[in-house]
Amino acid sequence: MPLFHRREPRRTPPEGFGPADIRTRSSICTGETTVGFYDPHTDKLLQAVVVRTPQDLADFYRAYGYQPPETR
Repeated sequence: MPLFHRREPRRTPPEGFGPADIRTRSSICTGETTVGFYDPHTDKLLQAVVVRTPQDLADFYRAYGYQPPETR
């Protein structure tokens, strides 16, 4: 491990959202999957990012300081 290890800053979730609000969506047309904070009032994902691997999903959770869900 390097002497001066640079840590990425932790991201801040939208106001009033937590780990229970994280959802994934897949496009019917392209099959592209995104993850973000689900807002039921607007039916949109906030701060959404593309997920290509299970590691991408785990990285999303860790970026906000949450424990990723266990995969089966």
